[in-house]
Amino acid sequence: MAPEEKDTSAETTYFGFRDVDRKEKATLVRSVFDSVASRYDLMNDLLSGGVHRLWKAALIDCLKPRHNMRLLDVAGGTGDIAARFLAAGGRDVTVCDINSSMVMAGRDRAINSGITGISWTVGDAESLPLANATVDAYTIAFGLRNVTDIDNVLAEAQRVLRPGGQFLCLEFSKVVLPLISDLYDRYSFSVLPQLGARVAGDGQAYQYLAESIRKFPDQHALSQRIAAAGLDHITVQNPSGGIAAIHAAWCI
Repeated sequence: MAPEEKDTSAETTYFGFRDVDRKEKATLVRSVFDSVASRYDLMNDLLSGGVHRLWKAALIDCLKPRHNMRLLDVAGGTGDIAARFLAAGGRDVTVCDINSSMVMAGRDRAINSGITGISWTVGDAESLPLANATVDAYTIAFGLRNVTDIDNVLAEAQRVLRPGGQFLCLEFSKVVLPLISDLYDRYSFSVLPQLGARVAGDGQAYQYLAESIRKFPDQHALSQRIAAAGLDHITVQNPSGGIAAIHAAWCI
């Protein structure tokens, strides 16, 4: 997949395979997650066979939480990454998500699980409600694909990170093993929507998921955009053959 050229004059962007007005995408994405919020975690387990848990564990391994680390988890409405951060020794974590339904679902889940120590806020990844250089680490798991402007989100990540702070992005990416590429395509466009319809009651939401993955920049293209945002020392891991990728970088 070729790197996307940023055109600030463009009036449209992608929503799955559709071109939509840039001003409409956030509302369209919000409607997707409003629809599936209550069953989002269950669907993650079903659709990945539980493998998403291994990917998130790898993300936390890269992060190496410390008790004095302040983490901002963006698009983390269910609180999954935040809970893992706390379990690994972290103490200070804020979850920021633009979708209030996801935040409420995550907060309820944390309360029901007896998890405390998470601050919850509804906010836009493209205009974070934080001052400059105020967090030690920034994570975004399966959220960057859904924003209107990836470059604005990356610039905001760089802005709120302290010098020496770590950026971590876990996202679906380009499969790097040819043997599983065709199987993955067939699974994405047939099984995903069917399961979404049966379990979450919204097959179109998971059709969007499959399409949005194909429109997202591949590992190399995303690395270039992370570098352009002013982050450095970029590394990429490809768990599960590149079905997902973990991009790590540092604020210098």
